[in-house]
Amino acid sequence: MNYTAEAPAVWDPAFADADDCLLSTDQCVVRAQHYFVKGLIEIPVIGSDKAFSWGVWVSLSRESFSRASNLWDRPGRETEKPYFGWLTTDLPVYPATTLNLKTRVHTRPVGERPFVELEPTDHPLAVEQRTGINLERVREIASAVLHAGEGEQR
Repeated sequence: MNYTAEAPAVWDPAFADADDCLLSTDQCVVRAQHYFVKGLIEIPVIGSDKAFSWGVWVSLSRESFSRASNLWDRPGRETEKPYFGWLTTDLPVYPATTLNLKTRVHTRPVGERPFVELEPTDHPLAVEQRTGINLERVREIASAVLHAGEGEQR
């Protein structure tokens, strides 16, 4: 019920040794100019009390990234206003690219990944987040992801 991208779409493994780049499980910096956090796009599963989630990367402004980083381990951080960001994970199971969809990143309590809220557009991912998906769609996604690289996300 969860698939995750290991890095933002703009990450290149060659960046791993660069002094101005960082990739952790939660944050990413590219060339000290582009800033990303990992969060969850949660999609209600109709007829279930569980949600399907995509682990995705969202680009933030330098200011928002700095603020989020400063509060990363601080109790009460979930009272922070959402940060604007651009989705930087391409989810190949959708007919239109998911790159650069507008988002709001909602901070959660320490130890929980942020919730990524998509702008309410007619993009299929945004529609699914608003209206939910059935278990058949969950199976379709699982099959598509497995066939796209045996569990890897691009």
